[in-house]
Amino acid sequence: MKTEVQPKYYDAKVSCVCGNTFTTGSTKPEIKVEICAACHPFYTGQQKIVDSEGRVERFMRKYKKKED
Repeated sequence: MKTEVQPKYYDAKVSCVCGNTFTTGSTKPEIKVEICAACHPFYTGQQKIVDSEGRVERFMRKYKKKED
């Protein structure tokens, strides 16, 4: 492996807007993100399905399991 071709690898400090910080490996020494696993609605369990046109209900009716 050519050493002069490979990028420098850092222990990067990742900081989120919510205040959560953690470290990971990256080619950048510092990473700033807008959303992380600590504040993302899917991972916190606060996700809500907004369905104003009834699409989810129509899908569930169409593909619901038929009882034998």
